[in-house]
Amino acid sequence: MTKIKHLVVAVAFINLILISGCITNNISDVNVSMPKHRWSYINKVATEVDIKDHTKTYDLFFKLRHTAKYRYSNIYILFHFKAPGKKQVTRRYEFKLAQGTGQWLGAGSGDLFSYNLPLLRSFHFPAPGKYTLVVEQCMRDNPLHHISDAGIMVSVNEGLGQ
Repeated sequence: MTKIKHLVVAVAFINLILISGCITNNISDVNVSMPKHRWSYINKVATEVDIKDHTKTYDLFFKLRHTAKYRYSNIYILFHFKAPGKKQVTRRYEFKLAQGTGQWLGAGSGDLFSYNLPLLRSFHFPAPGKYTLVVEQCMRDNPLHHISDAGIMVSVNEGLGQ
């Protein structure tokens, strides 16, 4: 009887995951694996988003995964934003990845640590159209070692918890 209960709970859990996976506010979620865990200046992460409703607010995140051997407690990146018919705008970001004690701030799984770091929160795109978003590493090391992958995620901000 307990095997049947476990099976029912497992099936219900899997269905919940599948249903919740179909209900997403992400309009773009791009990850780029870095060859040999080395992020070179030429390995830019890019996505194009087609904004239909510019009256909604959006959240843009820089996604990063690094190994426990990453040498730094932070990372610098350049974020390039290109609106249709406009000049590209570039902004430099620094993100803290570890506490002063060396404890990683990201979610850990084995020796990999993951982060969703905010680029723009509650952002209004100026007009409908296709926007190009690019992230590149901006550290002194080229390539930057022990970076597994990097990405960009854009989602509709539903105002939950805000």
